[in-house]
Amino acid sequence: MKVLLINGSCNKNGCTFRALTEVTKVLNRENIETEIIQTGQDAIKDCIGCRGCAKNENKCIFENDIVNEIIEKAKTSDGFVFGSPVYYAHPSGRLLSVLDRVFFAGGKFLAYKPGAAVVSARRAGTTASLDIINKYFTINKMPIVSSNYWNMVHGSKPEDVEKDLEGLQIMRHIGYNMIWILNAIKKVELPNREEKITTNFIK
Repeated sequence: MKVLLINGSCNKNGCTFRALTEVTKVLNRENIETEIIQTGQDAIKDCIGCRGCAKNENKCIFENDIVNEIIEKAKTSDGFVFGSPVYYAHPSGRLLSVLDRVFFAGGKFLAYKPGAAVVSARRAGTTASLDIINKYFTINKMPIVSSNYWNMVHGSKPEDVEKDLEGLQIMRHIGYNMIWILNAIKKVELPNREEKITTNFIK
């Protein structure tokens, strides 16, 4: 099994990365493969709602960033963790652009697979940020991976996160619960599915 982790921070080795690596420690101990994808510092386009992905084999029409790479890796991944720093009580704009396009173009490759949101902050805005990320999971039929508290760490730099012993334990519990859900999913069939109904009240 494989879990794909997305670091929505511009800082490659910052607080969000430190949180994600704590999750991977638990997963790797249970022989679950992990990969952390860095969104980096290059520009990431917003979704423009063109619906070109529907005609493009579930690929985004924009080819010059990491979105299609994530969609491709999602096909062979069994679980997902999306991490972000908190900016003005919301996830990073780059992560939101990634989420919009990945879920719009490649959502079917994430459906019915567990997802976890992880955020890092100096102080506040974390629960609002978690709520935003978790909504992508709930609209896409994905079980949400919880922990023993809100999925967050605190600190302005990685050294601060090292001192947040509770936060690091929360990350480990995400790993434990991810393993539990992955193993449980293997034992059951997918639920009965209906074709999606879209109600449009604008005539």
